[in-house]
Order: sequence, then structure tokens, then C-alpha cells
Amino acid sequence: MIKMNEFDEEKMLSYNTLIAEFMELKIIDGLCYSTSKDFCNSLGIPVKEETIPYHRSWDELMPVVTRIEQAHEGVPQELINLSLFSDQHDVYLAVVEFINEYNKNK
Repeated sequence: MIKMNEFDEEKMLSYNTLIAEFMELKIIDGLCYSTSKDFCNSLGIPVKEETIPYHRSWDELMPVVTRIEQAHEGVPQELINLSLFSDQHDVYLAVVEFINEYNKNK
């Protein structure tokens, strides 16, 4: 499990990039685009940061949790110990942990 003291700005950027790649999204020149072969149009959504702010936005993070549940066909172990009362940071780190494992096993 990723520890809190390992969480810094540089890692946050790499974690957000990892999540965006899992979601088949990419930031190019301040716009968010889909890289999915199944998605015909680019999103072209303006983004003010280098990455999508998964680390501080439930609105950005929860679609990732939904996609994980779909990819895993249920709730994976990394997320099973979380509850409705879990801190956003804990969910974020569990998502990163799952994606790292998912990528290793692809």
C-alpha cells in the first residue's frame, strides 16, 4: 500500500497521469482528449493543470472507481476495505494501487 509520507507533488502528478492513462485520457496543450479507439471525438475540455485533479476531486475520481469495478467485474481487493466514510485521499491511493497491479497483470 502507498503510504501517506510518500505522497508529494511529483508523485501526485505521476499518479494522476497513471489514472488518466487508465481512463484513456491525455492532456495536450491544456485540453483533455480521449485516446480510446472506441471514442470517435476528442473531448477538447480545457484543463488548467498538467493533469486531471483526481487527487482532490470526487467528481473526477468516482468515474475511475466505476471503471475499475467494470474492468475487474466487481470490487477489487484494493478498494474492498474502503467504506462510504473513507477519506478521498485513501480512495485515491487505493485507485493508484489497483491500477499499478492491473497494469502489471495486463
